[in-house]
Amino acid sequence: MKIKLGLGKTDMASFTLYCGGELYDFTGNLGSEFEYVCTDSREADEDTMFIATRGERVDGHDYISDAIMRGCRCILCEYVPRGISGKKAAFSVVENSMAAFAQAAKGYRSENPLNCIAVTGSVGKTTTKELIASILRGKYKVYCTAGNFNSVIGMPMSMMEADGDSELAVFEMGMSGFGEISSMSRAASPEIALIINIGTSHLEYLETRENIAKAKLEIADGLKDGGYLVLDGDEPLLKNLPRYILEKNINIVYASATGDGDADFKAFNIRFDDGGNIFDFDCMGKIIRDLRIPMIGRHFVSNALFACAAAYLAGAGEDEMRAGLLKYRPVGYRQNIYEKNGVTIIADCYNAAPESMRAAIDVLRVIPCKGKRIAVLGDMKELGRESENLHRSVGEYLADKADMLFAVGRFAGFIADGAISGGMESKSVYCAENNTGSDLEYIVSALRNTVSEGDAVLFKASRAMEFEKIIGALWE
Repeated sequence: MKIKLGLGKTDMASFTLYCGGELYDFTGNLGSEFEYVCTDSREADEDTMFIATRGERVDGHDYISDAIMRGCRCILCEYVPRGISGKKAAFSVVENSMAAFAQAAKGYRSENPLNCIAVTGSVGKTTTKELIASILRGKYKVYCTAGNFNSVIGMPMSMMEADGDSELAVFEMGMSGFGEISSMSRAASPEIALIINIGTSHLEYLETRENIAKAKLEIADGLKDGGYLVLDGDEPLLKNLPRYILEKNINIVYASATGDGDADFKAFNIRFDDGGNIFDFDCMGKIIRDLRIPMIGRHFVSNALFACAAAYLAGAGEDEMRAGLLKYRPVGYRQNIYEKNGVTIIADCYNAAPESMRAAIDVLRVIPCKGKRIAVLGDMKELGRESENLHRSVGEYLADKADMLFAVGRFAGFIADGAISGGMESKSVYCAENNTGSDLEYIVSALRNTVSEGDAVLFKASRAMEFEKIIGALWE
């Protein structure tokens, strides 16, 4: 990751003051200003600060010398490796590089602070973020986090990238454990914060949905006084909030995609046609009829509901909502629906969790199709000890909604078993369990012998499964 500072150059003395570190400057008359920030030493140069972070598999401190060899003179790190001291570089040494960088991003923005909206949730964060930005661009100059820059490093990088002309920013906040969203929220100090759902992603690290909810609620930690916390009104775990949140000077509102009468924002009368979803929107008592989003699936209505709620609280009206929803287009491999050689392809393989798997299966079930409905499903990551049960449950959910299943990956057998136990005939189930090169060849060969004109084929798995390779090989 590499970004250009949106407010112009800064220097290591100022940066170290922002992040509360200690400065060791050996640059002499070369100076220690930088205009770019990166986390990959291969992208470092004389105008770029390199952030050395420590992960489970890689320690960025091992690449500091490589960054210096490429001309880098500015380093954020937790320690200075042996053999580096005295080289013509400046080091801001901190206790935790990621936490310090988030703090520094807030300091960098202090003279030109951003009004911002922060979005978190187990699934649908990026779509909701993009929808909010699409609506609000009808009223403001909006900066929006690029792609999925939603980590404890990526989100602060987005803060530093936004230029001084931006009137409002929309940030996405992801996490893998406690403390990460809190760090991002305190850095961004949002006026509006959204928790769009609590799913089962990150069970591997947090073990229970209750813990996932607790980690997501950290988004309120940096919420400004008088700000809005928008919560999923259909999630019981968000109904009884902890005292520390209830005692904050913030406005807590709820959004419901099931039309819950107690919610402040509601989507109801939901239907779809070939052009996508249509729904009515109860906006704190004002009814807006026939909003349309050019995507198929009730989960997209939920994303659009939260986007409209956030946009309304930020000052947008009905016209901006209508136009902004219609302008939305999927990012990356999120529900990209197109036709190839007479086959309808649903490429929804950016990421996957049980909730988004079921939503994608629902799309396959309802999409216009003259032939077979075929699901190509792969592994869902970070589910921990629940992996077997949750993969099997996805197979069971699919059983009466598709004609055929192709399961790929380490947990493919559980998906296949679930589908068969749910009633799908075993002859309609193909399984490649190890996700090796031979498995890929097997699945591609089997699909070539199966898929014909008029069929609809869903490709859905976690990003690490690289399902785009199957799609590419199938029609190469």
